[in-house]
Amino acid sequence: MIVLGYALAAVVGLSLGLMGAGGSILTVPIFVYVLGFDPKLAIAMSLPVVGATSLVGAAGHWKAGNVDFRTTASFGAIAMIGSYIGARLSVLFAGAVQLTLLAVVMIIAAVFMFRAAAGQEDISPVATDARSGPSLALLLPVAIGVGLLTGLVGTGGGFMVVPALVLLARVPMRQAIGSSLLVIALNSVAGFAGYSTTVSVPWTFLFGFTAIAIGGIIAGTYLVQFIAQRTLKRGFAVFLMLMGFFILYQSRAAFGLL
Repeated sequence: MIVLGYALAAVVGLSLGLMGAGGSILTVPIFVYVLGFDPKLAIAMSLPVVGATSLVGAAGHWKAGNVDFRTTASFGAIAMIGSYIGARLSVLFAGAVQLTLLAVVMIIAAVFMFRAAAGQEDISPVATDARSGPSLALLLPVAIGVGLLTGLVGTGGGFMVVPALVLLARVPMRQAIGSSLLVIALNSVAGFAGYSTTVSVPWTFLFGFTAIAIGGIIAGTYLVQFIAQRTLKRGFAVFLMLMGFFILYQSRAAFGLL
């Protein structure tokens, strides 16, 4: 099983490299359903993997000039507070409840990807070019929400961060993707800090898993130029939808549903 887990680590990295999202959503199910870790430990373990892998991806975007550090600093700082709070609040929820929330997030992410593949995104060129100033009244609650989600279920929330940066902070799309990866990395650090005193992490395994995931994101970043994004997003959206409903089915007993 450990060998299979390491192989799937490459899939996590490839997903982030090919689409800038999705890898974080896959990590927790891999830890729980393939490797048999407790849900709470799996969520905590996913954060270093997601954080380190996203940071490598963000570094590549930074070299290309596609990271808006000013916006990332403000959005990321607020999101980090939410992520730490979410991690601390996780003790109030059963692991099955956290997995159920993750399943709902996966289904929502699948809908976003279907919309993107169909060319129905509400992100227009006008919105990306209009740098009249960020809509702080809306941006800050979104940042808190993304952070809380990261702390509670271990997902980076990239599918929420990119639209928020484009539509509310007026960040061009290319910079929004790079900035999103940096926000995810910052969130993951804060979230893991919130879990660090409540779980015992198998660091040797986690270092190996993370290293392979980083290799995956490097490979995915290279391969993205050869793969049609619409086809990729549709296929991944179907996978996310099926996985989301699978997790809901597996968690039914926690809610008295047989």
